[in-house]
Amino acid sequence: MAEAVYIQIADDLREQIVAGRLGPGDDIPTEAELAALWRTSRGPIRNALSALRGEGLIETTRGRPARVVARKADQAVDTSVPFTRWARELGVTPGARTQQMGLRRAGTQKAAALGIDENDMVVTVTRLRMLDERPTMLERLCYIEQVGKLLLDVDTDAVSITEFLTSQGHPIVQLQHEIDAVAADAEDAELLRVPIGSPILRLSRISRGPDGRIFEASEDRYLSDVVRFTVAASGISNDGHYMRAVG
Repeated sequence: MAEAVYIQIADDLREQIVAGRLGPGDDIPTEAELAALWRTSRGPIRNALSALRGEGLIETTRGRPARVVARKADQAVDTSVPFTRWARELGVTPGARTQQMGLRRAGTQKAAALGIDENDMVVTVTRLRMLDERPTMLERLCYIEQVGKLLLDVDTDAVSITEFLTSQGHPIVQLQHEIDAVAADAEDAELLRVPIGSPILRLSRISRGPDGRIFEASEDRYLSDVVRFTVAASGISNDGHYMRAVG
């Protein structure tokens, strides 16, 4: 009986959260209030709150009521999904504000990433990406000249760069991702609206075309309280190691 009660309580609170009657930052009624409302002891209440906490819907802090948290958007890193399409699949509106675009010499770091000479020209783009107008990710893109020059006459605020380049004969056939955490620099802080030094999730990407050559070396910096990265794996091999990710 107690189990049925806590499931009912969890279902009711979950429905209120999903429907928006309890939004991010709102307090959940206290254990005493919920116990009185449901005419039960605090045991089922705590079990219900524990279930919602496990689902990532609420957070609990000693000395204060449980609180609804903003749900994070999942971003799979074992597949290549353009930000624009990913956002729409989440049911939110994507946005972009281009901060910089230019043609310049590669220099040591970008040349090494792209596998070109330091004096070769590259096109760099810096864009702020948003979900429902909320700053979410700052992308720093770098392309070899042949590919990047296609962007110079395009409104990069209005298109998915990945989808545009695919339509121009430059699809991503193979990519390599590297994920780590970095401290927000001055540009991150200004555009993502966080204090300098805040933790940022960095997704570095190397993209290859049909000919096997690298044409893009980019770095995306995500707000860690908005996005989380997920990886799907095909299982565990006979020697105990995780097998490759599957898309």
